[in-house]
Amino acid sequence: MQDEFELEMSPLCQELTADGKTVKVDIYRGDTGGWVLEVVDEFGTSTVWDDEFDTDAAALDEAKATIRDEGIDSLIGIDP
Repeated sequence: MQDEFELEMSPLCQELTADGKTVKVDIYRGDTGGWVLEVVDEFGTSTVWDDEFDTDAAALDEAKATIRDEGIDSLIGIDP
């Protein structure tokens, strides 16, 4: 029997909206104990940062900074 891995989600997970577009920000505990940042767009396309963050707040700050500095379109894929 195999133990199932239970994903530890951050309470900071939320949706962020800019320029009339919304993405879902998922922050969860990674394999090495850090926090993984994943942003999912309206088409289900996911962007996952390569590096884990020390805190879930730092991961959320990175998502907000990316939207502020690069625009929300940088996190949205092409409509399939």
